[in-house]
Amino acid sequence: MSRKASKAPYAVALLVVAGVVALAWLNRNRIQPVVAGFDAPDFQVTDVSGEPVTLDDYDDKVVLLNIWATWCAPCRAEMPSMERLYRQFSPEDFEIAAVSVDAARGQVDRSGNPGGDPVAFADSLGLTFPVLLDPSGRIRRTYATTGVPESFLIGRDGVIYKHYAGETRWDSESNVELVRRLVEGG
Repeated sequence: MSRKASKAPYAVALLVVAGVVALAWLNRNRIQPVVAGFDAPDFQVTDVSGEPVTLDDYDDKVVLLNIWATWCAPCRAEMPSMERLYRQFSPEDFEIAAVSVDAARGQVDRSGNPGGDPVAFADSLGLTFPVLLDPSGRIRRTYATTGVPESFLIGRDGVIYKHYAGETRWDSESNVELVRRLVEGG
């Protein structure tokens, strides 16, 4: 007794694959990787007084976008090198957008990390660059981050020139030289 195999599962699979390919093709201009060499996506976060801040607010500046949290030990470790880098360049040419993704104090984020006080954290380290807030974590989705800290060095032209996941020394010779080249327009 032979059974005739049904072709229905194959037809359904083929339709699903065709649908995914068609959807990707139709959205090809909206899907853009967040890596060096591509335009940095716009974002909206708030400053510590609750005012909105977007990437456009840094028009004509080189920006180090750093996504961090107070509960993150590597974030604490790299912040002093960010401060030293910040002090080397003119605020007219270079800015740090340090976006905390901490949940509000007394709450936890989606991963179970406790909310923190980013302003007190920055004060304890003597940071003078602006601290920005995104307790929703939307910027992590926008920039497709895998953790914190994660940083993007963005040129005046809005292009990402360096993407770094994890802790780094931002005042290292190579990072200072890259920022200098971007600030000087080359």
